[in-house]
Amino acid sequence: MNETVQPTFVDLDGDAEAALIAGARFAEPVKGLTHGFYKYPARFSPAFVRAAIDVFTEPGDTVLDNHVGGGTTVVEAVASGRHAVGVDISSLAEFVSSVKATVFSEAELDVLAEWATKAPNAIDLRKQSIHFGHYAELGYYKHLQHKSRWRLRKAIEQGMAAAISLAQPNLEAFGRCAVLRTAQWALDGRKQLPTIGEFRECLGVTATAMVAGARALRTASEAHGAPTNALIVNRSAAGLEDDVRLANIRPKLVVTSPPYPGVHVLYHRWQVDGRKESALPFMIAKRLDGSGAAYYTMGDRKAADQLNYFKNIKASMGSVAAVANHDTIIVQMVAFGDAARQLPRYLAVMAEIGLEELLLPSLQGERDGRLWRAVPGRRWYSRQRGETPASQEVVLIHRKKTHGCESPQVIATLPLASPES
Repeated sequence: MNETVQPTFVDLDGDAEAALIAGARFAEPVKGLTHGFYKYPARFSPAFVRAAIDVFTEPGDTVLDNHVGGGTTVVEAVASGRHAVGVDISSLAEFVSSVKATVFSEAELDVLAEWATKAPNAIDLRKQSIHFGHYAELGYYKHLQHKSRWRLRKAIEQGMAAAISLAQPNLEAFGRCAVLRTAQWALDGRKQLPTIGEFRECLGVTATAMVAGARALRTASEAHGAPTNALIVNRSAAGLEDDVRLANIRPKLVVTSPPYPGVHVLYHRWQVDGRKESALPFMIAKRLDGSGAAYYTMGDRKAADQLNYFKNIKASMGSVAAVANHDTIIVQMVAFGDAARQLPRYLAVMAEIGLEELLLPSLQGERDGRLWRAVPGRRWYSRQRGETPASQEVVLIHRKKTHGCESPQVIATLPLASPES
């Protein structure tokens, strides 16, 4: 028997609500600004993040993403004149997000534009490359020594050397990101490897496009006043309220997409030569990866009860609740391997940490009254095959529960059906 609850509705005007729904269901490929710097798994649409920022914040407010991943939230926040804060347990996510959200000066952009034209010339198999011995000893060259891939390995090393030649840390990071994106295109999930000529051409095109994206980010940010760079912290989201680097964070909005329970997402590795996993992206980013997949997904997706996942999501979102106030809106986009069982558990965890769910009034006649979206083509899959609950994502909106004389603005209430109705 379904439990009847009386939901609270978000107090938005019709246009704002429509913009949020349209952003969530926007199905075009991720593009614009610096979003194309790297294809991070399970990215959500910039259109959705932009809509949430526009609807729930004003310029100068702080926006937090405690599972920052590929940096969509922080990029859109910087472009909108908001203060952006990102947290992620993955050092690769920290690297990618930091580069994407950096507002380079005009002088730096000129240097990078010139570098983009010259970087392809560094790829020459007749010349020596830097061998990163420490990374080789740790296994980061695994699967790259094969006779079909050694040329690409050498080209990547030469590209990394070209990035290092930029000398300044933030410029070198940009160069490494250009090599990272090119190497991802060349190796990750490819059945037929590109030639060295194609790699060289792609590096030039990629780096040039990245400079244009960085210029667009600077222009967008300047439109709201003096640009501010995002604060990106590599750590677990659990306990972030005790981190001195985040001590004064009081977000007006949290927009995040945490790992999905029971859904396989390979956040930290590339797949080369079929499904052989490679840690190469960490080497290119000058980072270290010493952890298995469950470290990044908050639990083993194969575990039937998902106890570790729900323990970790409680700690992660509990820390968000700790830094939030009653004006903070918390927006999550989540998918489930088994939505019928896991969504109620997820919502129960949110209630346990002191959050109340908010629904959109115009959706009260749809499904379970929540904002669902079909997942566009992505490279992740659930444990099951075919059409599964994991092929849908749901947008969950929460805020801190109010107490005493405080009373939320409520538009209407109605009984809430189960996800399966």
